[in-house]
Amino acid sequence: MAKEIERKFLVRADSWKESVTSQTRMKQAYIAAESDRSVRIRTRNDETAQLTIKFGSGILVRDEFEYQIPHADAVEMMAFANGSVIEKTRHTVDYEGFTWEIDVFAGVYRGLVIAEVEMASEQDNPALPDWLGREVTGDTRYSNQTLATQRPRPELVHAISH
Repeated sequence: MAKEIERKFLVRADSWKESVTSQTRMKQAYIAAESDRSVRIRTRNDETAQLTIKFGSGILVRDEFEYQIPHADAVEMMAFANGSVIEKTRHTVDYEGFTWEIDVFAGVYRGLVIAEVEMASEQDNPALPDWLGREVTGDTRYSNQTLATQRPRPELVHAISH
């Protein structure tokens, strides 16, 4: 069983763009979403797809299982989305030994930019780049699951630097 251990931050500046190592267009939808578990469908660059099942309600750590699935199946399953399909572009940036994933949202959340860093253990203490804003680890308003399954909250887009 894999563990997901991550911290999440709002992004307040664009200087991360100078260090991008990859970029992926994503669509994702939740076909099941509870407070302690979820089933997510994600496509990448309209080519590949993945089914992800997560368990747990911890702030930093959750159990995570991921499986590649046919892209056509994913597109079909997204029709059963619980809420909206999220569209975003994920950029990766390496910074002092950690890889940061910066999600630039489209659609109703256009303007929202969130950075996540996955860690090997809860004791990891990644250096924080100066382009980060407020930490939102554990703030469920900024979870992809909440963004997809609850009524759109455009005010989240403008909460970047506080």
